[in-house]
Amino acid sequence: MNFFKRAWLSLLAKKGRSLLMLIVMSAIMLFVFAGLLIHSAADKATQQAKASVGATVTLSANRAAAFKKMQESRSSSSSSRPTLTTSPVKLSDAKKIAKLNNVSSYNATSTTSVNADGFDTVSTSTASSQMGGRGFGSSTSTGDITIDGVTSTASASNFSDGTDKITSGRNLTTADTGTNNTVIESELAKADGLKTGDTIKVKTTSSKKTYTLKIVGIYKAKSSASTSMGFGASDPSNTIYTSYTFANTVKGTKYKNTADSVTFNVSNPSKVSSVKTAGKKLINTSKYSLSTDDASYQSVKASMASVESFANKIVWLVAIAGTIILALIIMLQIRERRHEIGVLLALGESRGKVIGQFFVEMGIVMVVSLVIAGIGGQFIGNKLGNQLVSQQTSSLSTSSSSGTQAPSGMKGTGQAPSGRMGGQMGNRSMMGARSASLKKTNLEVKLSAVQLVKLGAMGLVITLLSVMLAAGNILRLQPKKILLD
Repeated sequence: MNFFKRAWLSLLAKKGRSLLMLIVMSAIMLFVFAGLLIHSAADKATQQAKASVGATVTLSANRAAAFKKMQESRSSSSSSRPTLTTSPVKLSDAKKIAKLNNVSSYNATSTTSVNADGFDTVSTSTASSQMGGRGFGSSTSTGDITIDGVTSTASASNFSDGTDKITSGRNLTTADTGTNNTVIESELAKADGLKTGDTIKVKTTSSKKTYTLKIVGIYKAKSSASTSMGFGASDPSNTIYTSYTFANTVKGTKYKNTADSVTFNVSNPSKVSSVKTAGKKLINTSKYSLSTDDASYQSVKASMASVESFANKIVWLVAIAGTIILALIIMLQIRERRHEIGVLLALGESRGKVIGQFFVEMGIVMVVSLVIAGIGGQFIGNKLGNQLVSQQTSSLSTSSSSGTQAPSGMKGTGQAPSGRMGGQMGNRSMMGARSASLKKTNLEVKLSAVQLVKLGAMGLVITLLSVMLAAGNILRLQPKKILLD
């Protein structure tokens, strides 16, 4: 009788022992498989983050260099008070950077303020102050309407992170360059009975020149906080979007073909540093600065790295512990089956085939365990993986919200903050967006043939090692001594 048949008959004869081995092996395979699935899903999530989370490089005025120049002027001349002077970004310089590898698109922004002409703005009441229908209308230098001039609204940070959303009409696009088309907030539209296709008039705060704008879209802003650190608009609803060319027209002829800042979208976040390095070679660094913002990608990457590390620990700890446990169980079986082994050896069966019988027995149990692990491993992997992601997200979100440093993409712009992204409100908005991006990162734990092959290989190694560790007892047994005892 060959040892394959003996192994099968032995499993059938000792059903209780076989069931125990099946339970132990299945538990080991389940956790090893869950670890492999989580590791694979975390790696896939990191790769997907490169495309979905994104990173940006922002070209803006070099405020640090301008401040240094102002200090030098102050020390050399005491007769007049020096002022901080920054240069707007030339679009011709921005287009050079836009041609670099890994730069998918760019968005030029130009911000200013105007006064409403013939319609009312949205007022905001607070416990400490009451602002009238013109918001900060008492100011002579700022208007009650904030204009965010952009290349396209879809590329603007508030739209890309979901803070603002078009509810009627359409987004502004590059086709709106040079036009007086605008997108206004839904509360402002509701307050004045405005809809897409209507026109509104605004006038400058200095020359009192009037412009007519055509409403092509209406958006809904999630934020409802006062923007006292912005251009003076009393409520986020008083922010309207136009083409950057219109904002420049309002600001004056010297701002033609310029922008306050230009944000470049990097298709591969891992290349953001190389894009910044290449970009610096194309600009005058004494006038402009390049800053990067890949915090969302780095947060997801750090979160997934931690999950991968934990998954690896699960695989190795379970594999090592499982090997030891199985070896101990086989050793106990050898003690119980000494007489059987002694008879086989006395009949001339080789020790290798006796060891092979134990390996086949464990192999059959392992195959059944693989089926069980394949059925339950995905469920356990999903539950465990998403719990790990949730914990990492909470930890990283808490760390981000406790910091007060402005996002790197907002540093050194040398411009007044715009709309809801101004000052500390901007910091909180960006952190909230990054937190939201982390919460959207779910592990897609999916069963695949590759993972089953890996699990089978791991199970085979565990089985082989456990049998080999226990084989020493079989090699030492002498059939004559066993039968005499």
